[in-house]
Amino acid sequence: MSNGGGSYNAQNDSRAGSTGEPDLGTEPTGGFFSADYKKHDDLKQMLDSNKDNLKLEAMKRIVGMVAKGKDASDLFAAVVKNVVSKNIEVKKLVYVYLVRYAEEQQDLALLSIATFQRALKDPNQLIRASALRVLSSIRVPVIVPIMMLALKDSVVDMSPYVRKTAAHAIPKLYSLDPEQKDQLIQVIEKLLADKTTLVVGSAVMAFEELCPDRVDLIHKNYRKLCNLLVDVEEWGQVVIINMLTRYARTQFLDPNQQDVIADEDKNFYGDEDEKDSEEEEEDEEKEKTPPKKPYMMDPDHRLLLRNTKPLLQSRNAAVVMAVAQLYHHIAPKSEVGLVAKALVRLLRSHREIQHVVLSNVATLTTIRKGMFEPYLKSFFVRPSDPIHVRTLKLEILTNLATETSISTILREFQTYVTSSDKDFVAATIQAIGRCASSISEVTETCLNGLVGLLSNRNEYVVAESVVVIKKLLQMQPDSHSEIIQHMAKLADTITVPMARASILWMVGEYSDRVPKIAPDLLRKMAKNFINEEDIVKLQILNLAAKLCITNPKQTKLLCQYVLNLAKYDQNYDIRDRARFIRQLVSPAGEKGALGKHAKKIFLASKPAPVLDSSFKDRDQWQLGSLSHMINQQASGYSPLPDFPAAAPDPTVRNVEVPMPWAEKTHKKKAGKPKKEAFYSDEEEESESESDSEESSSSSSESGSESESEDDSKSESGSDKDKKSDEEAESSSSSSSESESSSESESDSESESEPDTKPQKKAPPPKTKSSTKPKKEAKQEVSLLDLDDIDVSSTSAPVPAPASALDVLSPSLASDLQGLSINDKTDTAISVTTPMFVSTTSHELLHRMTGEGLSANYRFTRGTCIYSTSMVPVELTFTNHTDSPVSNIRIGDKKLQAGMTLQEFPEIPSLPGGGSMSVSIGIDFKDTIQPANFQICTQDRKYNVSIKPPVGELFQAVTMAEADFTAQQSKLTGMNENSGKVSIPSQHNNSKTITARMSELANVAPVPSSQDGIYRFAGKTVSGGTLLLITVKVGEDNSASITVNCELMAICSMLVKEVKQKLSLA
Repeated sequence: MSNGGGSYNAQNDSRAGSTGEPDLGTEPTGGFFSADYKKHDDLKQMLDSNKDNLKLEAMKRIVGMVAKGKDASDLFAAVVKNVVSKNIEVKKLVYVYLVRYAEEQQDLALLSIATFQRALKDPNQLIRASALRVLSSIRVPVIVPIMMLALKDSVVDMSPYVRKTAAHAIPKLYSLDPEQKDQLIQVIEKLLADKTTLVVGSAVMAFEELCPDRVDLIHKNYRKLCNLLVDVEEWGQVVIINMLTRYARTQFLDPNQQDVIADEDKNFYGDEDEKDSEEEEEDEEKEKTPPKKPYMMDPDHRLLLRNTKPLLQSRNAAVVMAVAQLYHHIAPKSEVGLVAKALVRLLRSHREIQHVVLSNVATLTTIRKGMFEPYLKSFFVRPSDPIHVRTLKLEILTNLATETSISTILREFQTYVTSSDKDFVAATIQAIGRCASSISEVTETCLNGLVGLLSNRNEYVVAESVVVIKKLLQMQPDSHSEIIQHMAKLADTITVPMARASILWMVGEYSDRVPKIAPDLLRKMAKNFINEEDIVKLQILNLAAKLCITNPKQTKLLCQYVLNLAKYDQNYDIRDRARFIRQLVSPAGEKGALGKHAKKIFLASKPAPVLDSSFKDRDQWQLGSLSHMINQQASGYSPLPDFPAAAPDPTVRNVEVPMPWAEKTHKKKAGKPKKEAFYSDEEEESESESDSEESSSSSSESGSESESEDDSKSESGSDKDKKSDEEAESSSSSSSESESSSESESDSESESEPDTKPQKKAPPPKTKSSTKPKKEAKQEVSLLDLDDIDVSSTSAPVPAPASALDVLSPSLASDLQGLSINDKTDTAISVTTPMFVSTTSHELLHRMTGEGLSANYRFTRGTCIYSTSMVPVELTFTNHTDSPVSNIRIGDKKLQAGMTLQEFPEIPSLPGGGSMSVSIGIDFKDTIQPANFQICTQDRKYNVSIKPPVGELFQAVTMAEADFTAQQSKLTGMNENSGKVSIPSQHNNSKTITARMSELANVAPVPSSQDGIYRFAGKTVSGGTLLLITVKVGEDNSASITVNCELMAICSMLVKEVKQKLSLA
């Protein structure tokens, strides 16, 4: 017994342990993501470890918990610490977690706000986007200014993915602080101008959320949106198409307006006998009224329809549905039929998609019946269809029924009636009734078929048939008394309340056609009055009142009996009805005023019911919208605007942002004579530029007296070749030249005239302009490219190392003086010498890597000897060994697309301990992408790379203050970036600020008439893109920096570098 008791107690202990509180140490692990405390402790330990693989594994488990819907909020403190992890994969998962829980754990998220801000500058675009997403998920009004600054920086980010994320953050920021709407609209304007397909859809989404009525923001981007529509992601396509539908309804005329006018003039019945008289009347009206102006579709309207048509083949049902609603609302009637085939194709999708598509097709069939007639069999019900899909298909088949297709549809309906689904059978019978009421040719056939269904074994089939027959008999009651008698006999067997009420109504309404059956039916109903449904009781009261009026001898007592029963009924509607009928039919005293007209009240002729489609009135909603689905206005729905009565101005869509390289207008000077018709403005400018080059080259040639006659001949030959090359270059780039205003032209003339006087040491060569009057010649002088003359005469050249003479020949050096530096910009903007040339060199090839050969490079900021679009770079080779290095040259080049690199002449031999400098030219195409190439010797190859600082991509230019402000006003929106910085008080002076700006970038100061405002200007070496920098210094040593440039990436980087440079102590 003791042994048995001991084992029993042990079993009880084990059961108690299993049924009591869970023991964390002994409980089995269970599922992989089981949310017990020990596993959470393990995750916290893994997150606190120093190993990235453990942190990554922990984050994967945590994100898995979140994906399964489990609560992982208690791990927030442990996760948020890893936001500073250097492992990219860990950081990504941390941001995924923070996006989910940042709104719930706002206090802890605010502690890491500085980390999020630093992550916005991370080189990885995914980290930058995730940081912005987390920042916008913290719903605290305190950080709205931080979010706004982050949003503005992200809008001009180089990565389209970051800009897309910024667009998604705009509605979040607006919901947090609606007062920021004006600034957010400016951000949306920048995003709408983005040409990246990844960004456009999100930008339009933000536009629809904040300011859908600001169509002025869409005008200048309309054609771009239409052209990019095919390449945008599917979600963005839906948003853009819906927005463009509304835009088209406000900016274009109704393409079906002429059809509406024609339909109104038509006779409703279209009788052939009246056609002749109508034509005569129309001819008379045409003679009296002036002819109507024919409708011409706007080209932009046609552009939208043409670019959305290919999207009907999209695999996404929402895109196809969006295009369908666009065609329905703004396309001509003759073109709407294009969407029918695409919508029918969607019926092969999931049942949810089928339901939405069929709901919209049902609405379309009530308006445009003909477009779906060829696809009639596609709407036949399948056995696998759910009831809601079956009902919609019945609705569509009924709407598509015509005299030609009704026989096919009725044969299909006969099959449906035999279904076991009661609701589907009832819907089929109702559809048959609608077909009979709408097509008079088949009314008799349908009615006989419904009467045949009265003998069906299924009670619900019989009941629904009775209801439908009742509605059909109201159309032709005289010829169907036998059907009424047959239905009256069914009152004993049918138990469905609606069917019983329909039979009683018919017998009471047409009691004169069944005088013997009606009183007997009332007797049976009065006998079971108490047990009937309320709807049947009401019809019994009506039947009693009608029979009391038409046959009082047989039914008066029955009527009083029924009224007495109804007097004490529980339903107050029935009691009120009985009291009302009693006063009309059998009053206690004399009949009142209404009692005399009781027969007219109860037995008045009633119009036959109209069996319309339930989707008839849904056209008031926009097709494809939620309001259309539920047939009532949903929250946030705004109705489609009506077409304008008069066409709005179409030129608003021609507005384009003026770009300096895109301005093609070249106005002629006032005093300039007109040349022959076949000469273009570009040819005139190239001639003037070539003339200026000839004059400068001739002056430089006359000034060099130490050269031999043979050398001068070779120089003239090379000058001719160069001149022809520059003429071709200037003529090809003439379309990208910008035109200055009349004020800047007059300023440039007044400034350039005194500069030209000291240059005329040698007589200029004879040109076409030499035969013109003096006044015109002076005006022609202002068209000359004087920048090269300024550089060669007034400014001292940058001293080059002595070893450069080993490379440059004397003839090549003299040719540099005749090169035109500024052949692409306006005459009011002239290139000048750099204010600062760095002597610091950067290592290109280490002597250990190069086996004794080292190479350094330096940006000279001078004029490249190979091309004006190249950045000059000086290479210095040093041989650290005792033996010579031979055949030093540039080998294979791995450059980015569009970049070019001009090699230096091969160095035959570099003696031991010797050094030599050479010059190369690199066209970086206005980017900071590195130029990768190989330096080769006789037996070795070394891979090297030159990455330019952003400031070395420019060359300094001078201009007047008025020209600076004029150009700055053109470079706004996405071409402008700004920031704020605090300048140390000891460096807050014009000399230091100018010196630091000149060190940072190759720019020149622009004279300023205002204190505390410093302006600097430059242009890119490759493309000639203008750069404008403005530094406004306040009283508290704080300065605002504004950089204007069409290259948005460079603009953003320059702002950051200027802030760092000016803030140095």
